[in-house]
Amino acid sequence: RTIEADIDAAGEALQTSAKARIHTFIGTSDIHLTAKFGSDKYGRTIEAKRDSVLEMVDRAVRQARSITRDVEFSAEDAGRTDIAYLVKVIDVAVEAGATTINIPDTTGYCVPKEYAALFDTVRQRCMNMDSIVLSVHCHDDLGLAVANSLAGVLAGARQVECTINGIGERAGNASLEEIVMALNVRRQHFGTHTGVETTLLSETSKMVSMATGFPVPPNKAIVGSNAFSHEAGIHQHGVLKSRETYEIMRAEDVGQSPEAIRLGRHSGRHGLFSRLEKLGFFVGEERRDKLYQKFVELADEKKEIFDEDLVALVQEAKGGGASAHYRLEHLSIISGTGRTSRAEVLLYHSSSDTSCRKIADGDGPVAAIYNAIDMAAGSHHGLVSYGIRSVGEGKDAMGEVSVLISENGALFRGVARHTDVLQASANAYIQALNQLENFRANSEEEFVSDGIMQSFDSDGG
Repeated sequence: RTIEADIDAAGEALQTSAKARIHTFIGTSDIHLTAKFGSDKYGRTIEAKRDSVLEMVDRAVRQARSITRDVEFSAEDAGRTDIAYLVKVIDVAVEAGATTINIPDTTGYCVPKEYAALFDTVRQRCMNMDSIVLSVHCHDDLGLAVANSLAGVLAGARQVECTINGIGERAGNASLEEIVMALNVRRQHFGTHTGVETTLLSETSKMVSMATGFPVPPNKAIVGSNAFSHEAGIHQHGVLKSRETYEIMRAEDVGQSPEAIRLGRHSGRHGLFSRLEKLGFFVGEERRDKLYQKFVELADEKKEIFDEDLVALVQEAKGGGASAHYRLEHLSIISGTGRTSRAEVLLYHSSSDTSCRKIADGDGPVAAIYNAIDMAAGSHHGLVSYGIRSVGEGKDAMGEVSVLISENGALFRGVARHTDVLQASANAYIQALNQLENFRANSEEEFVSDGIMQSFDSDGG
């Protein structure tokens, strides 16, 4: 804010910074002036209030410039500010020493054409624009934050203020990953680029999602789980021949998995048998029609077909069925602040019709549980990922735990729900182990390559 104490506090915080910047801002639209500066001390008319704001801009920028040479000024709600007055505000800020001028669409009101025109007007009518960095800062109230930001870049902006996953006030801010990849993929159109390491975009998106508790929608551009997935048969056929038929960037370039086929009711034969081959099942021509018909029937019942469903279809075609190799019969945990967690499990083995009891320690209760299960199962698998989310509301809401384990490059997933998240954690892990064992058993008569097994059963058995 253009408040002396705020700027002093910022200056104190930056005393040891090797690259300091102070960013000060004030509302400039008539709506902001009337609402925020309603007191007569700022003037009784809108013209008088505008003059008061000009004085505050000059004073704040000069104060910031006395602390650091890098000063950014934002005309808050510039998108709804009278253009002639906005030019005056920017001129005052530049004269006072601002080096970066931010022209924000604070309320997400602008459309790309008029937002670009705003930058054109500022560049034409404001002084010393050749030595000033223009910045965009757009909100997504009308779903135009990214489009407006890119329009600003085309109009001369060289700083884009944006956020991972588009998080922010109200409907959010412009999405960093979308802007970065738009500038990357359409570099010739925009004539500029960023220094962002794009292969870290997906990982960063997941980190932000976990830290904020805001899940990333599957259809989110660039980083959504469906961003590089294809379900329609025509699309799958094309992508299997060449990914460029329906993809304008590589999944690997943003840190996503290159697996492009998502099976569902719209999928065709090419998608189904391509996925089966990646799982290691090579189905002869004489069995394909029957297996595809079973797939279609299942796809009509389910929204999406997972790898575990495909394995079950193959098992059924071979005359076998899925089985639970392990079942958790007992679980107890001892854990507390300042002590090592300990878990005791009783694990049933269907292959030997026996139960095995093991006790193990861990850095936390989940680690202790998984160590004990590994000991009881007589094997150890790498834990690739562990996730938990709430299902429902209130104290009785269930926790849904998702785990991914690996063996020799193959991935196996388990998901379980329970009101006790530690019980859910154990059940999910055993689900993954059962999927691994089912995969092993089913592959004895088939050539098997690396694959992903996914389980969404919630009972852990």
